[in-house]
Amino acid sequence: MDGISDVAVGVKRGSDELSMYNSPTSGMSSISDGASNGSDSKKLRVEEAPPSRVLHIRKLPNEASETEVIALGLPFGKVTNILTLKGKNQAFLEMGTEEAAITMVNYYTTVTPHVRNVPVFIQYSNHKELKTDAGNQRTQAVLQAVSAVQSGGSPSSDVQEALAAASSPVLRIIIDNMFYPVTLDVLQQIFSKFGTVMKIITFTKNNQFQALLQFSDPVNAQQAKLALDGQNIYNSCCTLRIDFSKLVNLNVKYNNDKSRDYTRPELPAGDGQPSIDPSVAAAFSKDSNSLLGKIPGALNPLSAAAAAAAAAGRVALAGQAGSSGVLLVSNLNEEMVTPQSLFTLFGVYGDVQRVKILYNKKDSALIQMSDTNQAQLAMSHLNGQKMYGKIIRVTLSKHQTVALPRDGLDDQGLTKDYANSPLHRFKKPGSKNFQNIFPPSATLHLSNIPQDVTEDDLRLLFSNAGGTVKAFKFFQDRKMALIQMSTVEEAIQALIDLHNYNMGGNQHLRVSFSKSTI
Repeated sequence: MDGISDVAVGVKRGSDELSMYNSPTSGMSSISDGASNGSDSKKLRVEEAPPSRVLHIRKLPNEASETEVIALGLPFGKVTNILTLKGKNQAFLEMGTEEAAITMVNYYTTVTPHVRNVPVFIQYSNHKELKTDAGNQRTQAVLQAVSAVQSGGSPSSDVQEALAAASSPVLRIIIDNMFYPVTLDVLQQIFSKFGTVMKIITFTKNNQFQALLQFSDPVNAQQAKLALDGQNIYNSCCTLRIDFSKLVNLNVKYNNDKSRDYTRPELPAGDGQPSIDPSVAAAFSKDSNSLLGKIPGALNPLSAAAAAAAAAGRVALAGQAGSSGVLLVSNLNEEMVTPQSLFTLFGVYGDVQRVKILYNKKDSALIQMSDTNQAQLAMSHLNGQKMYGKIIRVTLSKHQTVALPRDGLDDQGLTKDYANSPLHRFKKPGSKNFQNIFPPSATLHLSNIPQDVTEDDLRLLFSNAGGTVKAFKFFQDRKMALIQMSTVEEAIQALIDLHNYNMGGNQHLRVSFSKSTI
């Protein structure tokens, strides 16, 4: 119960609370707060003070600095004044607005604030503003420096301390315009320039790739945010949007291509996720010409080819596995899979040239893309997805090409050559399709819809593909639409079945994954 009574302590104070402000000495004893370090709680009457932009902070550690106290208020708005009472382990903090103060108090009632790892107590003061001696130059200097940073200036070391204390060591990262996939390894390469990256979790939310990344120290998180927020990872795409997370510690259960705890290499890979090949990780970190190795503190623009190679988290060294455009796909549903279904699905991420389902191992197939970039792209987006009820594995093959059967040999239609297919999405240089490459999602983008086709027609068509249509929306010209299935697996199935579906009048429906939701 001790902690609960502490929160309400010292709320009712006499008018001499701030009487020492204009005193020439630092006669702190004249503050009648009734509690030395808030410990004599029994002497106080507990009565809630109304909201005020001045906050009273108690139980500060002896060595706490003004910057660390300011840091408590920084995330909530402008800090306009501060008074620290060293002898009593207390301080008063004045926020720019009452709203900011209310937000701050509300937040810290659910998340206990800490200064130097010591829990501190925050409540409204009876005073509406702080009347401190303007001659306190150090305080004014700190406040000015902080407000300079808040309006876009560069921080002094003093303020960097303050900002660090205000922030969590965990950053939330959203990537906009993700024309090339960004992996956990790429993020680790970029952010480790600013400090020790301990843990990363990646996920897709609202059809956007996001990550939570934990540094060993909040100062590093602050520096990384200042340097990287708004930067592009690759030429004019993959823009980083960075905020502090409310979490202060990430709980990582598995080390695989979606999550990683660098402090615990012994963690299992978990179900349905490939574990990270240590040789790949080593090659990535040691290669002095590695894709992101030259970041001086911000990002270098990279070529599209480098981007795609980075995407798979591998350094495709010449002559080794991974320098071809051939993929090995395994754990396929051998009862259902056909070369055509693989051509359609992998064709979302590149132009498939040849497909071979292996004669002696029909749950595996080789897929030859038109180049390495496309192979990397398809691998990073489709590995771990469900196709015909099974989680498929996609890796780079050692083969340089997919061989066709020798003339006159029948391989039961297991090998198909698509080199001259009219269905390639990326034949035209600069095609809009290059800008619309998204991870598999439950929402599909439909185009080339004939004028006389209705919403009901399309809902029926997609329901018959074996899924449940959750939502539908026509674009204004009705030639395009979004349709939302109940799961990503259903959407993958619908795309395989209905991309290039003949809608009559020789108009073929085009289907791709969307980044939007309805």
